[in-house]
Amino acid sequence: MSLRSTNLETLLMSLEMLKRIPRVGRISAPELQEQLRQIGFSRDVRTIQRQLEALSAHFDIDRDDSDKPYGYSWKSHSQGFAVGQLNEQESVLLSLAEQHLRHLLPAGLMRSMQGFFDQARIKLGPHQEGTRGRDWLQKVRVVGTTQPLLPPKVLPEVFEAVSNALYANHWLDVSYGNAAGRHVKGRVMPLGLAQQGPRLFLVCRFEGYDDDRTLALHRLRKATDSGLPFQRPPEFDIQRFDDEGRFGFGDGKQIELVIRLPAGIALHLTETPLSRDQQVRVLPDGRSEFTATVVESQQLRWWLRGFGSALELRKPRRLLSA
Repeated sequence: MSLRSTNLETLLMSLEMLKRIPRVGRISAPELQEQLRQIGFSRDVRTIQRQLEALSAHFDIDRDDSDKPYGYSWKSHSQGFAVGQLNEQESVLLSLAEQHLRHLLPAGLMRSMQGFFDQARIKLGPHQEGTRGRDWLQKVRVVGTTQPLLPPKVLPEVFEAVSNALYANHWLDVSYGNAAGRHVKGRVMPLGLAQQGPRLFLVCRFEGYDDDRTLALHRLRKATDSGLPFQRPPEFDIQRFDDEGRFGFGDGKQIELVIRLPAGIALHLTETPLSRDQQVRVLPDGRSEFTATVVESQQLRWWLRGFGSALELRKPRRLLSA
């Protein structure tokens, strides 16, 4: 490799390192080494440490040497480092993305974006000009349609291993305890990640099987990215998986549902139909009868039971049986 190519690669790596140094918290040389490895810069820790010391001599970088490994961050008076400056609209978009996509992006990618998230916060800070953008964040909110619940605890190292293996198409070694208390260990092929309310679910296939299953991330006691690649099944489609009601604890079976509801309660189903083929008939007593093709699932049963005595289930009657 020519000297010019070597210098260019060192420059590019230095830029990547500067982008990953946080304003809040700290990052160590081993953590930087792993993040750089994921984007193609493989260096030993000692090389990373030397480069950090060199950068600290020219930039406002603080080294915390109170314990090892040393931690690095931008000094409090510094605005950090960025190639180009975000405008107000980009800062609003990034702030919303950080809030709502945190669990739907690989952990490594979220870390690599941290510099941009920090820059967005600075741009929308109290002493900046982006007041309309800052105000916008206080004007919008995603709200739930059910009783709010606190999210179950997902081990950070588990989420990182799951998201990285999913991103790289690597086999994942897991230790899982299901709701019944049964403990399972195995190797799985991660295929998709879904957020359902406050919970996260991994869609996967266990090694040696061809059926797709869902594992609740908060029940994963341990997860390790094996580093071994697999060929992603071309027939798997997470949209179809969702359409079949698999996240609602169903098996994809479609049924014709016929229910009757009082006028007041029925209004929201006329505004947000159960299905594209939904039909509504107003009965002589003022109630509305809804006929729709839906996926049979446990989630459907829970939803129907939520109406209590106001609901009359006409078909199929077995849905509300014990």
